[in-house]
Amino acid sequence: MSLRPARCGLAALCTAILVCLAAEAGAAEPKAAVEGIADRALRAELTRAIGEVKTKSQSPFEARRRAREAAADAVALLRSEGYYLPTVEPLASADEPPRAIVRIQTGPRFRIAQPAIHWQGAPPDPKASAAALSALALHSGTPGRAADILAAEGRAVAAVQKLGYADARAAPREVVVDDADLTVRPTFQITAGGLVRLGDVEVITKGRTNPAWVRALVSWRRGDIYDPAKVARLERRLLDVGVYQSVTVALAPADKTAQGLRPVIVDVADRRRNTIELGAGYSTAPLYYTEVGALSGDLDGQGSGVDGKWITYNRLGLGDTLTLTGQLYDIQQKLDLGLDLPGWGRPDQILKVGGGFTADETPAFSDSDVGVRLIVERDFTKTTFITYGGALDYTGTREQSAVNLEAIPVGENLRLFIVTGVAGFGLDRSNDILNPTRGWRVQVRLEPTFVTGDETLGYLKAVAQASAYQPLDSSATTVLAERLRVGSILGGELPGVPAERRFYAGGGGSVRGYAYQDVGPQLENGTPAGGLSLLESSFEVRRRITDQWDVVAFVDAGSVGETPAPVVKGLSTGVGVGVRYNLGFGPFRFDIATPIDPRKGDGPIQVYVSIGQSF
Repeated sequence: MSLRPARCGLAALCTAILVCLAAEAGAAEPKAAVEGIADRALRAELTRAIGEVKTKSQSPFEARRRAREAAADAVALLRSEGYYLPTVEPLASADEPPRAIVRIQTGPRFRIAQPAIHWQGAPPDPKASAAALSALALHSGTPGRAADILAAEGRAVAAVQKLGYADARAAPREVVVDDADLTVRPTFQITAGGLVRLGDVEVITKGRTNPAWVRALVSWRRGDIYDPAKVARLERRLLDVGVYQSVTVALAPADKTAQGLRPVIVDVADRRRNTIELGAGYSTAPLYYTEVGALSGDLDGQGSGVDGKWITYNRLGLGDTLTLTGQLYDIQQKLDLGLDLPGWGRPDQILKVGGGFTADETPAFSDSDVGVRLIVERDFTKTTFITYGGALDYTGTREQSAVNLEAIPVGENLRLFIVTGVAGFGLDRSNDILNPTRGWRVQVRLEPTFVTGDETLGYLKAVAQASAYQPLDSSATTVLAERLRVGSILGGELPGVPAERRFYAGGGGSVRGYAYQDVGPQLENGTPAGGLSLLESSFEVRRRITDQWDVVAFVDAGSVGETPAPVVKGLSTGVGVGVRYNLGFGPFRFDIATPIDPRKGDGPIQVYVSIGQSF
């Protein structure tokens, strides 16, 4: 059998799976059919509340059982929507196979009337009282939804707490459902307590944590009125540094108040002092990606090999993390030491310093590099951050820039000093780091670079990536995922830009189906030459089969250009299928892909094994 039919067969299979997976999104059906409801929105809510089943009823008994379960769910939903006198009849149809049916008459919808707050004990100040009443957001004449009443009570208590009444709490509410005038009259019983002002921060720990470092993370001053958001922010900041097994931040009991101030108690328990992480990777088409500020990072592994990390936590008592990394892969070897100092200079800011040695042996170049870096990362929210800093590297590189008469790649041995600035922005609105099912992500990175030594030049490298995730059903059984990555090197030229800093494409996390660095310009013998621009896109259909297993079909496309403007025409395209196994913290990934329009020397398939989704 020739290679071409093998490629075409896999491409056809991938296309078929893409179509089938997308079609399967509508395969499930409601547990019971809803009859008697003309309001489309309410009918849709009832259908969602009743839920779905993957198989049809096999007998009238099973259909009636499903109908009774659906009726109970429907009654709960109707009451929550203000229909307190519904008629819900569970039935089984005479069809073959029989269908579960719930026939519903909603009855009248009850309306809110005279919502009120009754303060038990001394009421709070007028501002807090008004804030609590406003937070109810219950207006006479609006539907008497149970969920709205419960939520209103929580909002009222939270509004009082936010204004400094830390001990505010709700007693059992009084809700009168009046069948005579079809009204719901809620009266909320709330105890406000006294106004609380914040005192000293007391740190309880058996570890090395420096109390002064903890106090530098707070966002209030001694004597400020209590704000639960600020106290919660301190707890989040301590958890986010990753050096503690547990963190608790809470107000001291009321009897600990001194001079009108209530202390804040911070209790931290250190995680195990040291950890060792070992890993291995395999790919028939490794993706290599040099990222300034991390000496060498990767999007999907560096081919096949092993790696390890020795990590020590909180050695300086500043929430710090010291990481020694070693990698031994077929195209990269690395030894790197990095120190992360959270809360550096200000809360929500991390100083990352480090350095190390890296050696690369790739089809396009070989080099050895020693460098140091200093990066500052500032978090504005949990998922929005900027980074800035720089790196200094001394590189000895062998670049292959031509082919001689014997078809052997030849080039120069260069010794270069490379100074690189870093400025980046990231915004992640997805719901999971390793396995997102909804939301989107955006990242932008700028690297102004100056090269001196055997060559002298300056340029700006810019990369932007966006990805999005759309579930096709409420349970995210089927998810569509898309990615777009664009890059450009401005002010540089070929072959002046060092080979290790150019753009390459092909491999896992890039354009699957093509070998590493196999997309883009090549020398006469097929050696990758790299380029000044990059364009990559990916589309995946992800389908959950069981709680542990998913299947995926995907299409990747990309190009590398010799000019700063990304090349849209002549994209290299690969298609493939894969499986995912849920490890609890993220999916184990196995992908197999083939190129649609291979060049001479391209293999028929490429295989990728990794942890986490491809993007």
